[in-house]
Amino acid sequence: MENLQPYFDGQQLYGDDFDQARIAEWYRDEEEGYANLGAKYSAAYGYAYHAWNRFHAFRHLQDISYKNVLGFGSAYGDELLPILDRAARVTIVDPSSAFVRESVHGVAVTYVKPAPEGTLPLPDNDFDFVSCLGVLHHIPNVSFVVGELARVAKPGGYLVIREPIVSMGDWRKPRRGLTRRERGIPLKMFEAIAAAAGLMLVRRTLCGFPLTPRLFRIVRSDPYNSGFATWVDWALSNAFAWNVNYHPRNTLQRLRPTSAFFVLKKI
Repeated sequence: MENLQPYFDGQQLYGDDFDQARIAEWYRDEEEGYANLGAKYSAAYGYAYHAWNRFHAFRHLQDISYKNVLGFGSAYGDELLPILDRAARVTIVDPSSAFVRESVHGVAVTYVKPAPEGTLPLPDNDFDFVSCLGVLHHIPNVSFVVGELARVAKPGGYLVIREPIVSMGDWRKPRRGLTRRERGIPLKMFEAIAAAAGLMLVRRTLCGFPLTPRLFRIVRSDPYNSGFATWVDWALSNAFAWNVNYHPRNTLQRLRPTSAFFVLKKI
């Protein structure tokens, strides 16, 4: 029986060393996973992270070029809204066919599918900006895919990545509101993966404090579309940054930031 303790301890990343057969099985499980959680119903879908993205990423990247933009796992492309007016070309990579359309908020977009092992059918050194928000934790071989994102970015180009840095529970069991395979990426491990791919860390901020949705649920169901709630979340996450851990064993360990934004630059 497979020993998963090193993975729950955050010493290794589950799935990152899978062979091609296990990667293909994971891909099949996750291909329509996000869509099947309800996102494929576009009439009822609402993007819930605009303020989060602005606060932690886009406001720090006002002066960069967004001419050629890649949204990795961007679904309907809503996360790209703050920069679409400056983009000459937009490409979205997504395994699901549920999100494919001709334009995103009036801007023409090209949808492509990744290969099951994560290879991107895109040229080297092509994109000024790459967005990858909450996607990598759905993928087994994270190191390889981060390498692919680095490959297709231009030298000097920027990447914005947001990921959960906690286990997200026991992924061997069904979890309400989560897909079958997703699991978070330990903080220091992700930073090492990005560095190995030739990406320089420009900025990192912690977020996703567990109490934030509860504090604001009377006011709104989407706190990360609120600038004030986003600021409170950031302040609480910073205050408990000392408590970052991957798989909590008690209530105190649960009081910590659960996600991180990374602004990266291709060297």
